[in-house]
Amino acid sequence: MAVLRDRHVMFPTEVDGAGACLRREAVRVLGERRLRTALSHGEIASPWPGVLVDPTRAAEPFTMITAGWLASGPDAVITGPTAAFLHGLTAMEPTPVHIAVPYRSKKRTRPGLVVHNGQLLDADRTVVHGLPVLCIERVVSDLLCTARPQDALAVVDQALAAVEEDAAREAFRAELLRRVRQRPDIRGTRIAERLLQLATGRARSPAESWLLWSIVDLGFPVPEVNYWVPTIDGQPLYELDQCWPKLRIAVEYNGHAAHAERQDRDDARTRDLERRGWIVVIVRAEDLANTSRMERELADAFRRRGAYPRGRVVGALRARRHRDSRGG
Repeated sequence: MAVLRDRHVMFPTEVDGAGACLRREAVRVLGERRLRTALSHGEIASPWPGVLVDPTRAAEPFTMITAGWLASGPDAVITGPTAAFLHGLTAMEPTPVHIAVPYRSKKRTRPGLVVHNGQLLDADRTVVHGLPVLCIERVVSDLLCTARPQDALAVVDQALAAVEEDAAREAFRAELLRRVRQRPDIRGTRIAERLLQLATGRARSPAESWLLWSIVDLGFPVPEVNYWVPTIDGQPLYELDQCWPKLRIAVEYNGHAAHAERQDRDDARTRDLERRGWIVVIVRAEDLANTSRMERELADAFRRRGAYPRGRVVGALRARRHRDSRGG
């Protein structure tokens, strides 16, 4: 056991330093009366029955993840975006805390704690930072089928990026596909396979993965990711976020804070690309929430190149023109 000295609260050694403990452990050290006083004075917080946390650390994900697991019992294992976070995949928020329990468990979802019933939990159980977590292959394959597509794509891109060698990366992708196809619940498996085809592991931020999904979801062809525009003598000149090289259409995401500090340089780069014959569509963070402007500008760029992408985008644009002509 370890003691949080300023409040004399004990924490289990397997999650030493997490800032969370079982209530019964604190009672054993402090006594019921001292504990009740500490709770009433805000010296200790109890996010869920039977669990205590250091209130100064209640905003720390690891503290709340630990508390969520303690509240769920020893048979529980951390899953979903919470497990992804512990594996180093930060594209999704780790809270509320997601926990998987066997079907025999009576644990239920409550505010801040999402409880799932799962199968084969012991077979896929591992330990990360002293906590029981589903293995990364199980976590990512589950999220591919259950999370929003743009979020799932961002997670799998991060997971692939963490695998350095190409052969190992493709082996990891194959294992994810195997797990997706063997899921007892077939819901989400078709889109999961599509996301695995799209994932490159080259996105430099979750937003770039979200952008890729938005483009494909609108019905445009799958673009090249992180493509280098060469100089006349073949030397790399500019790296484009996403593009269609044969059509010389580029999509650049300028939603990062860093872009605000280099606006002049970005503008000069765009002008130079346009002089070299590229059509450049600039996408900002707000365009990922409302894709209307990006959709219009990309469709116009394809038309200027004499290319007419098939898919939902064509129908959407026709419907919009029809509404506009009727004044709707």
